[in-house]
Amino acid sequence: MSRINTNISSVVAQSRLGRTQQELNMRLERLSTGIRINRGRDDPAGLIIAERLRADVAGVNQGIANAERASAVIATTEAALAEVNDLLNSIKALIVESANSGAASSAERDANQLQIDSAIDSITRISNTASFGGLKLLDGSRDYTLSGVAGSAMTRARVFNANFVNSTNLAVEVDVLASAQQGNLFLNGDITPVPGQITSAMTLEIRGPKGVSVISIASGQPLGNLVTAVNNLTSLTGITAELINGNPNSGLVFKSSDYGANAFVSVTRVDKPQNPADDNWQLFRFADGVPMPAADPFDWADTNLLRAERDTGQNVTALVNGNLATGDGLRVSVNSPTLGVELLLNELFATLPDADASTFTITGGGALFQLGPEVTAQQQVSIGIGSVAASNLGGTLVAGSVEFLSSLKRGGTNSIDASLRRNDFTAASEILDRAIDEITVSRGRLGAFERNVLVTNVRSLQSALENLSASTSLIRDADFALETSSLTRAQILASSGTTVLGLANQQSQQVLQLLG
Repeated sequence: MSRINTNISSVVAQSRLGRTQQELNMRLERLSTGIRINRGRDDPAGLIIAERLRADVAGVNQGIANAERASAVIATTEAALAEVNDLLNSIKALIVESANSGAASSAERDANQLQIDSAIDSITRISNTASFGGLKLLDGSRDYTLSGVAGSAMTRARVFNANFVNSTNLAVEVDVLASAQQGNLFLNGDITPVPGQITSAMTLEIRGPKGVSVISIASGQPLGNLVTAVNNLTSLTGITAELINGNPNSGLVFKSSDYGANAFVSVTRVDKPQNPADDNWQLFRFADGVPMPAADPFDWADTNLLRAERDTGQNVTALVNGNLATGDGLRVSVNSPTLGVELLLNELFATLPDADASTFTITGGGALFQLGPEVTAQQQVSIGIGSVAASNLGGTLVAGSVEFLSSLKRGGTNSIDASLRRNDFTAASEILDRAIDEITVSRGRLGAFERNVLVTNVRSLQSALENLSASTSLIRDADFALETSSLTRAQILASSGTTVLGLANQQSQQVLQLLG
């Protein structure tokens, strides 16, 4: 049968040719862009996955850039701290030189003091001027801000890192579990036949963390004279003495100047009598972990008292936000991903484990570094970079108050220059050593952060970038071998489709032969 109103062959040929043309256009587009998925209809599921991977790649790329910039900031900060270290070392040399007063004139020592003052001013200047891209690095603006630090509990608080998870501040609770202790040896003052006096001449060897000295005591001397003799040598031994409850009849206590496991006191009678029964010189210590009681009168019948000639101090033990802190004398420190803090506890608070816990709040601050592709707490690191101004370095307890590096300047606030002129370099040396330790530890912390966090983070992200890019390419990029093959096929089909369409159109004209 022959019909001309509807040319089915032509319709079919047009449909097939249209599809072939679409495929041809798609192959040309993929080859011209190099991308397999140019729009959603090309591969809807693949588009979703590919765009997610592209977002991950963008985040990883920026994370790498962030880490590299953070590394530059840390390197700049550490370089400035290295200069502070050099200045502190020069001050150390000047103080040691000045201590050689037997071979240095007062004019030389005054010149040294001028150099010390200049170096201290330079340290403060570095603190105020060190910067990176307009960001001040060492003036304290990168440090954490604290609120509610009770002076009755903590003499000083330094925060190295804090993680504010879903909060704008972080509460820090400090609870003393076991007291800090000095090394203590007790001498009973009720010595027969005369209480409160040395009954026979003796020679004592006093040994402490700083060294050893020998004291000779004449017979009949009151215990108060022994206290004076021991305290006159404190700078050589690190040992002090005091009457128990201020009463010579109660006896006296030899104690280390410092607290902690490194502090000890040893008192030995050198000229012990051959017959132990003739020796009424008896020293006692309390059993480990038992603090010195505050009872008056002193209870010599206490079962915790043990015969001894040596006693060692004890580090404070405390919980910081439920974590067991590392104790060092009166200092406690915690270093965790959520909180890194070092606290110098008040002497009374650190020796009273039954006292209520003390709490302060970290209200903000710190330097926050975004190191991962996602803005989450797990991919952020916050560290504190404190001020290194002379008024903030070397905090050390001196005569009951905290002194800083600035006190080494002549005429400054709480200046200890007068002590230097009296040839007493102990306090200055302790402050300086503490300042050197603080700067050195800060450099070590920054170096560890750069090496163990930033560098490893960049390596990890670079590995992730390689894998993510490969996955994205596998899904999204065009396979040129496949696309050129498909293009050739489409071109052939388009050519043949055009020919077939022409034949289909000619087929209707054959009806005219029936009318001939």
